Amino acid sequence: MKKTKTIAVLMGGWNGEREVSLASGEKVATALEKAGYQTISIDVSRDLQKLIEKLKPAPDVVFNALHGRWGEDGHIQGVLEIMKIPYTSSGVMSSALAMNKPTAKTLFQAAGIHCPKGFVTDVEAVLKKDPMPKPYVLKPLEEGSSIGVAVIQTDEDLKKWHKNWKYGSRVMVEEYIDGREIQVAVIGNAAIGAIEIKPKQGFYDYEAKYTEGKAEHIMPAPLPEEDYQEVLDLALKAHNCLNCFGVSRADFRYNNKNEKGKRFYILEVNTQPGMTPLSLLPEIAAHQGMPFEKLLEWMVENPKCPD
Repeated sequence: MKKTKTIAVLMGGWNGEREVSLASGEKVATALEKAGYQTISIDVSRDLQKLIEKLKPAPDVVFNALHGRWGEDGHIQGVLEIMKIPYTSSGVMSSALAMNKPTAKTLFQAAGIHCPKGFVTDVEAVLKKDPMPKPYVLKPLEEGSSIGVAVIQTDEDLKKWHKNWKYGSRVMVEEYIDGREIQVAVIGNAAIGAIEIKPKQGFYDYEAKYTEGKAEHIMPAPLPEEDYQEVLDLALKAHNCLNCFGVSRADFRYNNKNEKGKRFYILEVNTQPGMTPLSLLPEIAAHQGMPFEKLLEWMVENPKCPD
């Protein structure tokens, strides 16, 4: 049945997650068309005037399938707010807070959610002396999809990291939490399920996330009932403490051998979860009885409306 709403799907962008965003956007546009919506696909560039022209006349809703900087960090949301066009997922402030890892960490800790110990320092300081005992993790302050993230276990790891580093003079350092990868989907006001990810080698990096066969997905995550409920509660608390809207995905490390009793450590909240064939939020939603088309329909029927 043909629906009356027109949905503009924003995809692409110009950062390191462009290809992932195109994959998400194409899948979203196809599914929305199948569900009966009129869709417009827009490959977003730095030419803001061109984007504004393509958004006239204004669609009923923008489905934001952009990932990473400028698409997931509040910038594009600000443009849509100015144009008074409803859009999917979180607003300007929540998107900016979630993308900035040091700021998000501060808010998580204030909410009582355990985080890996960490701090921001200069790249040059890291090269002169290990900022904490190995192994430790180095991260860009504002990137998604594990872009630029490295686990430093040896001096060779540090040299390789520095050779590939292109994210500014400041870096976030975190202790490495030896544990399992648990990720939780939040839709609306409920955490709907948790999945465990087992990379075939290394950690759940960009390659493992977007390459078929590089990681095993176990849904639902095989956790004790009490722990499963705890991580759902923590994900919803993280979603709410950033004032996220619509859908989000929270990433945790699970360590049930910690003598201090801290089972879960939050790594980040993703306000623009991927919609590729290997993406986790759609997989969790499908397991809970919400197939892909229904998930997208829920998102475009419950958009963030400009203030």
